[in-house]
Amino acid sequence: MIDGMLAGLSLVLSWPTFGYLLLGVFIGMWVGAVPGLGGVVGLVLLLPFTFSMDPVPAFALLMGLYAVTSTSDTISAILLGIPGSVASQATILDGYPLAKKGHAGRAFGAAYTVSALGGVFGALLMAASLPFILPVIFAFGIPEFLMLGLLGLTMVGVLSGNSIAKGLTVGLFGLLLTTVGYAEATGVPRFYLQTEYLLDGIPIIPIALGLFGIPELLEMAVKNTSISRVEMSDDGRGGLLRGIKDVFQHRWLTLRSSLIGTYVGILPGLGGAIVDWIAYGHAVQSAKDKSKFGKGDIRGVIAPEAANNASRAGALIPTVAFGIPGSLGAAILLSALVIKGLQPGPDMLTVNLGLTFSMIWDIAIANVLAAGLLMLLSRQIAKVAFLPAHYVVPGVMVVLLMGAWVATSSMGDWWTCLAMGVLGYAMKQGGWPRPPLILALVLGTLIENNFQLTTQLHDGFSWMYQRPIVVGIEIAIAVTIFLAARGITRPKSVQVKKVDDGGSLQSLMSVVLAVILLSVFVWAYVTATGFEDAATAQFPVTVLMLAIPLALLVLVQDTRACRRGIRESGGFAPAISAASQKWDLPDSTRFFGYLLAMLATTYVAGQLVSLPLFVAIYARRWGHFSWAVSLAYAAISLAIIWGLYATLMNLHLYPSLIFG
Repeated sequence: MIDGMLAGLSLVLSWPTFGYLLLGVFIGMWVGAVPGLGGVVGLVLLLPFTFSMDPVPAFALLMGLYAVTSTSDTISAILLGIPGSVASQATILDGYPLAKKGHAGRAFGAAYTVSALGGVFGALLMAASLPFILPVIFAFGIPEFLMLGLLGLTMVGVLSGNSIAKGLTVGLFGLLLTTVGYAEATGVPRFYLQTEYLLDGIPIIPIALGLFGIPELLEMAVKNTSISRVEMSDDGRGGLLRGIKDVFQHRWLTLRSSLIGTYVGILPGLGGAIVDWIAYGHAVQSAKDKSKFGKGDIRGVIAPEAANNASRAGALIPTVAFGIPGSLGAAILLSALVIKGLQPGPDMLTVNLGLTFSMIWDIAIANVLAAGLLMLLSRQIAKVAFLPAHYVVPGVMVVLLMGAWVATSSMGDWWTCLAMGVLGYAMKQGGWPRPPLILALVLGTLIENNFQLTTQLHDGFSWMYQRPIVVGIEIAIAVTIFLAARGITRPKSVQVKKVDDGGSLQSLMSVVLAVILLSVFVWAYVTATGFEDAATAQFPVTVLMLAIPLALLVLVQDTRACRRGIRESGGFAPAISAASQKWDLPDSTRFFGYLLAMLATTYVAGQLVSLPLFVAIYARRWGHFSWAVSLAYAAISLAIIWGLYATLMNLHLYPSLIFG
């Protein structure tokens, strides 16, 4: 084993392998920082360049990119509240509030330090664990993966909002969305509204970007404020160093989170999706003072960032040892193995052990390099948090919309993104948590497939109490819900009365959302019970049988709060007026009007006209820039769309009526 580790390190440090690793790190830093791209897009772009390369430098290039995207995606999560990838969802909860307080530098310092440490710890733990880790993987069967997915969904549902019922309802709504389109088990289309775009399901990228990105950009535009709500001097030069110091102050949390990331990351298909939430939940549960979580607690950045970087090494093992890719990125790495004539299996842990260890070393070294480079740049990156809103909003909106376009290069992506932006705005104003929806979309197909296989392979429900690991996970789910209901594990920042400062106004929007969701659930249940094939209806009906009572519970609770709020406001009309003022409804409507006009222009003239035109008009009319500055901003946007997305990424832009 030691010989294999040393041989792998020697391969990585040889030339030109190390040069390719550096190149992969640079590309991965950039790809991960741009919302909507991520490691999968980067791997797809680089894979053709590796066809003629030797295996070791080829994997150095790919692993360099793959390893660091979970480090650089922190930039958009902290600065914009937009998850750069699935791995940065939990980081938003405390990273974005830190940026609002002017402490983006501190958040970056902590995130990059634990990214380096987590990546190295994960690689070393994985290397040391190889002799005994395989039996652990074999112990997990289909029921165990099903329950683990439900544990992750439960944890995010109860930790990310001020209502357990709302969190779980949103998670179930996300599971319902994953059933849109062809059912994998039967090939029968479900809930697609006679729309061709929905037959292949709703892509997650437009949903994530719209749900998280558009509401934050709208708030910045309407309030004309920077990301940070304080002056730049409040962060000081010590922000970065303070973040590094925080990591060593919470060194045991860093170590525990790295352990969680490494061993949860091993689980194919689930580890990378839930590992940051499990680590975040552990940070909350193990903290004596929970009052700052959700408001900008640095521990809420340290735990998920350490875990998601450590998970990359763990995710490599089932890919090379069993040929079971745990994610789309791992699937691309698996295809690279096959292209190079390498067969995933025991040979990768015996005959080709040196190559396997070289890939693990690639991850460790890439994380250290990326963290160091991003540390050097973090002070400049953090300054974005203090820029006036109108300098940030139009440019980020262009990147966000083109990131959504990456999904299927269809106008349906933009309509989905805009619809989710409206939903995200309503959820934010109504106090509904958004992260459970995204995690449910990530896990939904896996949960459904494992659910159906479990019910087919095991008679009745005996598997729920005869399999020790399943029972253990069930206990963990029950304890998580119980402790959250008692207020023991949930941050005190979300343990608030529903009728407090603005709570009565929040309940108005919450009632509207509850009615809409309940209506959707009832319609979907009636539709699903009409499916001819029982296998097609099995999963959505099960989800809806849980979702409808929860939505009713939320509706009853919020209706009571809404009535109290109306009485306190002096009547329905004053309450609506106060709510409209609090929500900045006129300006918010105008912002969405700009986006609708841009979409309409795209049909006529295409993106190369509509997006720069949106930037110019926004900068001139909303930002009150001079015509020279507005047109220059639009020209830069045009160059990015044409050079990056249309030329480099070879994306097909929309065929407009005028220009074709």
